[in-house]
Amino acid sequence: MFQLLDLAGVFVFALSGALMGVRKRLDVVGMGVLAGMTALGGGVVRDLILNVRPAAFQSLGYVLVPVAATVIVFFWHPHVARVMPAILVLDAAGLGLFCAVGTQKAMEYGLSPLHATLLGVTTAVGGGMLRDILSGEIPTLLYDRQLYAVPALVGSALMAGLHAYGLQGWPATLAAALLAFGLRIAAMRRKWRAPLARGLGD
Repeated sequence: MFQLLDLAGVFVFALSGALMGVRKRLDVVGMGVLAGMTALGGGVVRDLILNVRPAAFQSLGYVLVPVAATVIVFFWHPHVARVMPAILVLDAAGLGLFCAVGTQKAMEYGLSPLHATLLGVTTAVGGGMLRDILSGEIPTLLYDRQLYAVPALVGSALMAGLHAYGLQGWPATLAAALLAFGLRIAAMRRKWRAPLARGLGD
């Protein structure tokens, strides 16, 4: 179940990467690279930090899913772009799932709750940052001001806290993922923004 949910998150993130390739007028190879980096980059960085073989290189699904997303966007990108509101909801779900699973894995490998929380956030947002850097953009995490990393941080912190108190398994992962998902959806709908430095207006 966890792997199926993880692959669903990979698929959604891969769609956003491939769509960035379309906006940048990249060819199918460039689209595939952005799709793969967006979908798998955060998890690969997490596993390298943990000094384990990345999960993306242990299952064929982690290769095929970004390829499938690239093919879909290559042929039907106008239709995919049209349903972006729904994709953003799925993206929020992927954010919640990735931050929870990333934090859980970090805790299982002996990291402190604080470091596991930071690694959970890295898992959730790292792929998007790699996508933006490769496509020549300032990472949206740094200037968009939409609350994206903050929900991941809150969800990761909850996951680390639950794990530290011996509450593990799918109920803890689901609770952390739902919290991050709910905060991200609320931020999108209510247009919550991170504050600028004092004295700077919108």
